[in-house]
This record gives sequence, structure tokens and C-alpha cells, in this order.
Amino acid sequence: MIDEIQSLLDRYSAWLRDKTTLRQVTGDWVEITTPYLDRHNDYLQMYAKKGDGGFVLTDDGYVIEDLVQSGCKLDSPKRQDLLRVTLAGFGVTNNGGALEVRASPDNFALRKHNLIQAMLAVNDLFYLSGPMVASLFYEDVVAWLDANEIRYTPNVKFTGKSGYDHLFDFVIPKSRRRPERILQTITRPSRDTAEAIAFKWIDTKDVRAPDSQAYAFLNDQEQHVPQGVVDALHNYDVTPVVWSARETVKEELAA
Repeated sequence: MIDEIQSLLDRYSAWLRDKTTLRQVTGDWVEITTPYLDRHNDYLQMYAKKGDGGFVLTDDGYVIEDLVQSGCKLDSPKRQDLLRVTLAGFGVTNNGGALEVRASPDNFALRKHNLIQAMLAVNDLFYLSGPMVASLFYEDVVAWLDANEIRYTPNVKFTGKSGYDHLFDFVIPKSRRRPERILQTITRPSRDTAEAIAFKWIDTKDVRAPDSQAYAFLNDQEQHVPQGVVDALHNYDVTPVVWSARETVKEELAA
């Protein structure tokens, strides 16, 4: 089993390396095109340059500007707070609308990873716009957990075997009857988002208790969840739970 998981992890790393391209755009800046897709199915890009003995990495304002241009304004206090909390979870700053991190040669890969994860998370805030979803899916999950008296700790960060930090939405602590359970919400279920969650779990599970379990709550309120998403999560030992079937796991999460 360990060899199989290691092989899957190696394949993911190889995919990430092979599908990342670089282009010199000015004398100082290098464009990094990643294999991760935004909601337009465009590859996410960031820019890097040297400075102050290290590197500056930025999205050049793309993600937030795209949200605004698409009608998802972030000017209300609640949305500003949500943006701050989202970015803080990845150690990313908002520099005049641009998502930005600073890196040293030693932690460049880690900081690049954190910026990509922040870009994907902020990109998902589009679904706060009125026509797209009645309420934030994350808040729906919180309300359901609270209503069923399921105890949890929100927004927990673990450092994986690779040294990358991974932020999970909820952790339900171990009880006398059940092991630790780690929960992640997926607002827009797709194969890409499923594989991103799977990598987080594969990288994290070896540093958690051997019997820890992972669950992914899949939002099916606005669209059908593709079977490929469910299969991908199963393949990586993550239990998929479509939102409409959430009652099926209530007892095992509350235990």
C-alpha cells in the first residue's frame, strides 16, 4: 500500500513539474504558467522576480480583478473579512488587489504552492455572487454541523510529508468510538478540485494518526457531481459525500 501511494504521489509531482512552463516577460519578471485551472478553464499564472535577497511572487491582480469584472464585488465588510481569512490561511497578502508572497531560495516551492492554493480559494469566491448560490457552501456545512451538534475545529493547517502546508476546512477530533476525521468542502466539484484535495490528503495522512479519515463534502445544489469526481476521491482514500446525501454520514461524524 505504501509503495502504491508513493507511486501516485510521484506521478502527481511529475505532472506538476512537466505541466509548469516559464517565460521571461520583462528584464525582471518571469511568468509561471501552472496546470491548475480557474473557473474559466484557463491555466492560472503568476509572476516572479528577485528582490531583497529572495523572490516576490504575485498574481498581478488577476484573481480579484476577474471577480470584480464578473460581478462579484468584494466591498462588503463580510466579504472583506472572508477574503482576509482566506489569504491569511495561506500566508498570502493582498497588495493593492494583487495576491502576493515573498519567498527565499529555500522555501520557494512551498511559497509558490501557497500562492496557487490562495488563488484557487479566492477564485471560488465568485460563487458568492447572488445568481450563483443562495449562500456560501462553507456556511451551509457549518450550519449543518452545528445543528447536529458535531464538534469540530475550523480552518486547521497541517504540514505534509512534502513540507507543504495544507489548510483543511474542519477537523473532528478523535473520540472513544471514532478516529480523527478531516473534512474539506468542494464548492465546484470537478476532477481538478478532487485531485487537489486528494493530494492534500495523501501528503498529510502520514503525519496524522494511522486511523485518521478524510471526507469531502461535494456541493450538488447547483449542478450534478460528475462520477469521475467521486471515483477520483475514492481512489485516494477520501470519502466523498454529496451534499444532498449528507444525512448518511451524520452518525459517524457525530460519534
